[in-house]
Amino acid sequence: QVQVVESGGGSVQPGGSLRLSCAASGSIFSINDMGWYRQAPEKARESVAQITSGGTAAYANSVKGRFTISRDNAKNTVYLQMNSLKPEDTAVYYCKVSSGPLHYWGQGTQVTVSS
Repeated sequence: QVQVVESGGGSVQPGGSLRLSCAASGSIFSINDMGWYRQAPEKARESVAQITSGGTAAYANSVKGRFTISRDNAKNTVYLQMNSLKPEDTAVYYCKVSSGPLHYWGQGTQVTVSS
């Protein structure tokens, strides 16, 4: 069994910062890609940032230059540093961990950007 647990969400004013963490544990042999997705109310889930096991990152256009994804392979953990947050970044943020053909999702963490 594999557990994926996100943390670090919360409420922040526009222009503020948050750092999300996601740790995978359990019977997971080798992690390939790790990534962050988000889903705002009444909208489809969208990719925010992805990172390969070698550290190559990719970002959605809407967050480029503001968000940074990183990972610690020894800890099976991925991070998302979010700066210059905007109200449109408000959403539930989900972590996805891939191991071969299998994908594991966390339960999500709420991020609210509001004045």
